[in-house]
Amino acid sequence: MALDDISANFLTTRLEKVVNWARYRSVYPATFGLACCAIEMMATGAAHFDLSRFGMEVFRASPRQADLMIVAGRVSQKMAPVLRTVYDQMPDPKWVISMGACASTGGMFNNYAIVQGVDQVVPVDVYAPGCPPGPETLINAILTLHEKIRQSEILKRETAPA
Repeated sequence: MALDDISANFLTTRLEKVVNWARYRSVYPATFGLACCAIEMMATGAAHFDLSRFGMEVFRASPRQADLMIVAGRVSQKMAPVLRTVYDQMPDPKWVISMGACASTGGMFNNYAIVQGVDQVVPVDVYAPGCPPGPETLINAILTLHEKIRQSEILKRETAPA
């Protein structure tokens, strides 16, 4: 029996709310800072902005312990396969925040060496705009992701581009 064959009822709806509550209150980010946006990402985890109020105070060094990848900075063509490998090693469900203009669109680096948007390599859930985006912008992106996780359906699988 496939997940698509199960219809929503009282039990699955309540279970979905509990699972989503646990998921969005325990998001563990992976460290993946590539450029100047990484400094702003580190500042977000510092005492002044305090990510621990969201249960995210520890950035994981291993992708197998993380379920959120924050791509902070420009992605070179040489780094793109590494980024995809780290993403593939993360357990499901997993989410991606693209932080900054360079990660989202290539920024001012419109050349052959820079990937023109990280969404060509991994599926992106939330974009944090700016050059570089401040810690407040990253916190807003995290809260947007929390809302997306809270409203997601656990019986519906999302397909990721290869």
